[in-house]
Amino acid sequence: MRLNKFLTSAAIAAGSAILFSSAIAADITGAGATFPYPIYAKWAEEYKKASGNGLNYQSIGSGGGIKQIKAKTVDFGASDMPLKAEDLEAAGLMQFPAIMGGVVPIVNLDGVTPGQLKLTGQVVADIYLGKITKWNAPEIAALNPGVKLPTDDITVVHRADGSGTSFLFTDYLSKVNADFKAKVGAGTAVKWPTGVGGKGNEGVAANVQRIKNSIGYVEYAYAKKNKMSHTQLKNRDGQFVQPDDETFKAAAAGADWAKTPGFAVILTDQAGKTSWPITGASFILMHKNQVDTAKGKEVVKFFDWAYKNGGAMAAELDYVAMPSAVVKLVEDGWKAQLKDASGKALW
Repeated sequence: MRLNKFLTSAAIAAGSAILFSSAIAADITGAGATFPYPIYAKWAEEYKKASGNGLNYQSIGSGGGIKQIKAKTVDFGASDMPLKAEDLEAAGLMQFPAIMGGVVPIVNLDGVTPGQLKLTGQVVADIYLGKITKWNAPEIAALNPGVKLPTDDITVVHRADGSGTSFLFTDYLSKVNADFKAKVGAGTAVKWPTGVGGKGNEGVAANVQRIKNSIGYVEYAYAKKNKMSHTQLKNRDGQFVQPDDETFKAAAAGADWAKTPGFAVILTDQAGKTSWPITGASFILMHKNQVDTAKGKEVVKFFDWAYKNGGAMAAELDYVAMPSAVVKLVEDGWKAQLKDASGKALW
C-alpha cells in the first residue's frame, strides 16, 4: 500500500540492514532472509519507539542467516526455507514463523502494466530452463491474447546468493514442472541453467529494472515499492490470480501448523480458487539454550510485540500476520523449548 512511506531507497539496497539501536544491553541482532525485510524494518522502527530497545537486522539472504545463527554471531537467524526437524535438533535450534507473504514474477516489458501479463508455472519454469527464449513464443502468446508482446529475447534474472525466496520459487516450479524438478530442483541455492544473478531481492529488482525484456522474482513488497510489473499466475485450481494479502491468506488457509514438526509448513501450490501459488512463511531461528539471557528474552519480547501489534503494519505492506491460533502454538513452543543460562524457561 504505502511502502515508500516506510522505507527509503537507501534501505532497499544490496546488503540492507535495519539499525535502530540504543546503548542498552538488550539491543538485539538478527540476520537472514530478504523476503521479510520491509516488515522487519517497520516493526523495528515502531518497537524502538515503544520500548526504547533496538534491532540490527542484516538482510543477507536465508542461507547467510542460517550460517550466522549456527555460528552464534547473531541473536536470531531468519529463513524463508524452514529447516527440517532433524536439522533443528542437530543444531540445537527452535524455529517459528514470524510472517507470511508472496513471491511474484516481475518483468520489464514496454507497454505491459503491473498485473497485465498472464503466466503459468509451467511456462515460467520453461523460461528459467532456457526452453522458452522469446517473449512472443507461442506458449506466452496463447495466454495473453491482445497483449503486444516483443519479439526480443528473454533475459532471465535469478538470485546469486543463498535465498529463501529462491527456495519458494524453485519449490513451486518443481511442483508444477517435472523437467524443472529433474534438472534444477528446489533449494536456497540451485544451479541455474541460464540468466544473470542478483544479490538479495534488492539485487534482482535492480537488475530487472535495468535490463529491458527481463524477468525475475521478488517478494511482493519489493515489486510494489519499485513500481515493477508483476505478473498474474494460474493457480492449482486453474484460476489466474493477482498477488495481494488476500490471495496470500487464501493460500495459507489450509496450513496445519500444529501437526508440522518445527512449524515447517510450505505454502506453495496450495489448493483454492483465490490462492496465490508462490506463498510462504518466513521463519525465525533461535538457540534453545540462551547463553545471554537478556538478549534471548529481548528477541522473544520483540516478536511477541510484533504478533500483538504488527498486524496492521503487515497488511499495509501486503504481508499476512500469523493467525492467533498459530501465535498461541508459538508461545507454547517458547515456553517449552527456550531455556535461559541457568536452564530455566526463558519465557
